[in-house]
Amino acid sequence: MLAGVQKRFGETWAVHETTLDIRAGEFVSIIGPSGSGKTTLLTMVAGFEQPTNGRIIVGDVDITTLPPNRRNVGMVFQKYALFPHLTVRQNIAFPLKMRRLGSKKDIRSRVDEMLELIRLNDFADRYPNQLSGGQQQRVAVARALVFSPPVILMDEPLGALDKKLREAMQFEIKRIQENLGATVIYVTHDQEEALTMSDRIVVMHDGCVQQVGTPSELYNEPNRTFVADFIGSINFIPATYRGNKNGKCILDISERVAVELDALLHPKLAHKSIGSEIRLAVRPEHVGIFSDPKKGQLSGTVEASVFIGSSTVVLVRLDAFPDIDLRVQLPATTSSPVMRKNSRVGVNLDTLSLLTFDLETRLAA
Repeated sequence: MLAGVQKRFGETWAVHETTLDIRAGEFVSIIGPSGSGKTTLLTMVAGFEQPTNGRIIVGDVDITTLPPNRRNVGMVFQKYALFPHLTVRQNIAFPLKMRRLGSKKDIRSRVDEMLELIRLNDFADRYPNQLSGGQQQRVAVARALVFSPPVILMDEPLGALDKKLREAMQFEIKRIQENLGATVIYVTHDQEEALTMSDRIVVMHDGCVQQVGTPSELYNEPNRTFVADFIGSINFIPATYRGNKNGKCILDISERVAVELDALLHPKLAHKSIGSEIRLAVRPEHVGIFSDPKKGQLSGTVEASVFIGSSTVVLVRLDAFPDIDLRVQLPATTSSPVMRKNSRVGVNLDTLSLLTFDLETRLAA
């Protein structure tokens, strides 16, 4: 648990007051752009940096002032820091020997368990330079887990791997973590990595926690425009709140185009003042396009169409907003003249999936 933790370097606050309650056995990712404070937060838990204020508690123990070697946490970094002169078995056994945790027989048995878990039984007597990047990464994870620490800290451990191997290792780490019931705090700038692996995600920006939630909550219910924009791809469209009529919130997108949203699904919006400026937000997969746009419908011109394997992404320049290229994601099997460059199209927004944000505060409306 982090209780009111803050960190200042000189006159600069790297981490503003942060309180997080992380449950045993939970996989929590901390994400954010460069300079958001995520790595500083992790290094304070590890003991490499001391908080300016606040406490760090693991279980029932306050570890705020303990040095790193007495914190009993496992650590895995982007540079795996395996001992080149030790075999895989010896690398994994090292934390047990340093802590004098068991007899030689006990240590060998525990290392055998970890080798089985990471599926490297046949590589026990190899040296790090004889392993692939993915195999080295698994050894680093095993070394961090072998002494059963209450918390495992991982700082972008997959950053040095190629895309295909990185995706495979995401599932491998998650499998190992779930099998052992380990508590993991995982720092990454890769949103897809966080969405794939996490039970909960902490989004940081400018040293502040912006939102904490499950991957589904952050993707479907972001509490502010920064989170909506940072997690996945999203389109923003300006609108003006016209009022609430018959349980519908009416938003004018332009002089001729309006959308109606269910007031029950948007209770904050229903209490906005008439004329309030709103930002509509919609994910690319919740936008449809069609030929022959009619009066009163959003319309535009196809600027580009790109096949990306599982889907096709179409960029539409909106007539009402020439500076906005609306991103539309269609199934890869879709084949239609409306996807061709310079095609005139109508645009359909899935109103059940629309998000609304206050233009001024940038908070969910």
